[in-house]
Amino acid sequence: MTTIRAKGQAIRRAVLGDAHVERAEKETTELDADFQDFITQTAWGSIWARGHLSRRERSMLTIAMLASLGHLEELALHLKATANTATSMADVREVLMQVAVYAGIPAANAAFRVAKQHYAKTGQATGKDGCHDVSTARLG
Repeated sequence: MTTIRAKGQAIRRAVLGDAHVERAEKETTELDADFQDFITQTAWGSIWARGHLSRRERSMLTIAMLASLGHLEELALHLKATANTATSMADVREVLMQVAVYAGIPAANAAFRVAKQHYAKTGQATGKDGCHDVSTARLG
């Protein structure tokens, strides 16, 4: 395993969790093996490994881009990963408000729906009175 791939694998596991990475590896076939290697080395081993931005900041940028592009399945994955990147519910709310202005109301509306489902599943939903920070203990 190359150094970049090994670093990427470690970061991917730290952000997305061992269970996700193990499932992705188990489901890898001849068709997507090169793709899995590409994302591990490029996204995780090169981009997420860069030092200037924290994992929290990278997480917020990723959420904004996925929401803006309407990639809701991947958005759900990265919302789950916020528990590992110190990205709070309040951070997500502010990111999605930014999405509403710059990418459009429909994109933000869909992303808020996915985020509400995520927080409801994890027991972090707070109802109509707002949201609270739930993952500020760990910084990336």
